[in-house]
Amino acid sequence: MGRGYIVEDAVERYLSKLCEQQAGPVTGLLIGQSSAQRDFVIMATQTPQREESAAATGNSLDKEWVTEHARQVSRMLPGGLSVLGIFIITDADGKDTLTTVRQLVFAVENLISSEQLWNPADDDITDCVTLHVNPKTRKTVCRTFDVKDPKSMAKPADWKYQSGVCSSWTMVSCCLNVDMLVPLPNNRASTENMDACLKEGLKVWADQIKSGVCLIDGKKLPEDTELTAGQKRNVRQTYTTQLLITPDDQRLTDVIQRCGGSVSVRGTIHSRAYLHSNKPKAKLAEKLLKRDVVSTVATRVQMLLEELLTSEEESKSSTDKQQTEQFCLPRRVFCPVEAAGPVCVCDYQFSDEGLSEVTDRLKEMLDIDAAEEDLDTRQEMTAEITESNITAEPGVESVEVLEPKRKNYTGVAIATAVALLGAAASMLYLNDV
Repeated sequence: MGRGYIVEDAVERYLSKLCEQQAGPVTGLLIGQSSAQRDFVIMATQTPQREESAAATGNSLDKEWVTEHARQVSRMLPGGLSVLGIFIITDADGKDTLTTVRQLVFAVENLISSEQLWNPADDDITDCVTLHVNPKTRKTVCRTFDVKDPKSMAKPADWKYQSGVCSSWTMVSCCLNVDMLVPLPNNRASTENMDACLKEGLKVWADQIKSGVCLIDGKKLPEDTELTAGQKRNVRQTYTTQLLITPDDQRLTDVIQRCGGSVSVRGTIHSRAYLHSNKPKAKLAEKLLKRDVVSTVATRVQMLLEELLTSEEESKSSTDKQQTEQFCLPRRVFCPVEAAGPVCVCDYQFSDEGLSEVTDRLKEMLDIDAAEEDLDTRQEMTAEITESNITAEPGVESVEVLEPKRKNYTGVAIATAVALLGAAASMLYLNDV
């Protein structure tokens, strides 16, 4: 017998609605949490329409579009939630569909994992799920693939709907001060060099997070401690944690390297992770929370890289100037998942945006109909730039950027810009040398 999937019954209603509306093949993502015994699927979201290519592709699937949607959605998921796989609604032959879903699920996993800055753990689940729904008969076929094995064959899996799948999940959260300096290459015009340097700098910081000490409600718990032990069943639990980070001693003796500038990321982030209610352990809570810390910072820094490259292309004249630029950074905003208890997804709100832009992205990316009053904006404050925040070296031009410029992409790509943070004055410095 293959893996078992416990699925929120709202997913069944969502898929049924898509079956009634669909005029051709519909694809989408399945979101939830894996565990050793079984997986939990709490929501599904269809791939947004790509109007400009609809005429060209006809009924064929746009694999690149599906995978880019998955990458954007994965950025909006807090700790404990991930893209578990994909679904397809089509009346095509099962054999043809099997080839399609296999290609999609491997492509999705490869793109998402390429952005992750942590090494897989021994207890990580590597099976991803595919669900084929026939819109006429409503028959569903559930299979899994081991995405770490390129030769993996489809395995049957059990798909079972249930109400209140995550109504009693545990949440762990923390606030963390971030102060990170990442050197930039001499040739900043090279996208690959910029990306490689930022990723390498983030990995060094991510290793510090991984080795940090996690206190849950002020205590260092043994790894196998059950968080909900002694608690009433089906009652939500919330834990406040602290991450104690010790700087790497080797940083004091690092080799001095020539660079073309640096990125300094400073501020305070709010991080959280959700844990399934099947006897969650302290080890799992720590792993998921640390991964969320790394993920939310890396996401915002990656968005910064995209913004800087766009800005440089638009203003080549500024590339020769020595300057310090300061960016106001977006805050993390949370939104509850409809009909799924206390679990939330997130988005990043820029200083020049209203909440309507956030709700629009939630609708486009996750197909969530959220009202502005549903959003939790209390966890991170919007940063403010003051003149005292910036200190320029003699002879170095200083530039304040109060509102980040960015390119707005239509369709699946979320508007990109800058990186971090909230809950205190938070900003990013870009120094040219």
